[in-house]
Amino acid sequence: MAEVHATAIVESEARLGQGVVVGPYCTVGPDVVLEDGVGLISHVVVAGHTTIGPRTTVYPFASIGMPPQDLKYKGEPSRLEIGADNVIREHATMNPGTEGGGMLTRVGDNGLFMVGTHVAHDCMVGNHVVFANNASLAGHVVVDDYAIVGGLSGVHQFCRIGAHSIIGAMSSVMQDVIPYGSASGDRARLNGLNVVGLRRRNFSRADIQALRTAYRLLFADEGTLSERVADVAEMYSDNAAVMDIVAFMGADSTRAICQPRAGNAP
Repeated sequence: MAEVHATAIVESEARLGQGVVVGPYCTVGPDVVLEDGVGLISHVVVAGHTTIGPRTTVYPFASIGMPPQDLKYKGEPSRLEIGADNVIREHATMNPGTEGGGMLTRVGDNGLFMVGTHVAHDCMVGNHVVFANNASLAGHVVVDDYAIVGGLSGVHQFCRIGAHSIIGAMSSVMQDVIPYGSASGDRARLNGLNVVGLRRRNFSRADIQALRTAYRLLFADEGTLSERVADVAEMYSDNAAVMDIVAFMGADSTRAICQPRAGNAP
């Protein structure tokens, strides 16, 4: 059975799974689902139509599921879905979706959301992500699996952050960052590939070398970007990692692709 501290307020309609622990001074709203093993340490607010997946732990003063910070929001019953085995640290905030964005904000599994991080309305966040302290997403952002967003960084609305990419600390991301990319800076630009991350995740030497070569070809000076993407797609059609980048660059987006500064090597 769930363990609820005497000072916590849990609405009777809320659904609490086996082994849930609701600590001191937490509040849990009537439309909340806390799945098996969820832990709210203390002083946590979980509101709205929010589901928190198994074994996720939420630390003090986090605000989960409160109305989105969007002037167009009119109280529609939008949702926030958080997956399993996440760690959500102090003062983090996550908001549900809006009518203009599909009514859903989704966070995957096994993420680490450090102190003061923010996931805004209608964002889609993948698995195994890391958001360092005070990293913030504006609305409608997509963050793919294993991406890392550095501390004090901000991601512009509708941007996409590709899988296995890394955003440096104190960056302002206003364009789409390719999978496996490394970007940083005020008005962030590509610095090359996230080679350290690739090695940590046991990508082969051959795949890393293929990604390096493909990166140089994609961001060379010759031809147009669409021509270079087509050439790389033909050359590396049998390499899944390179084709991840090709597919990302060819997908529909309202934002441009983040480009390297002149002279940057992968």
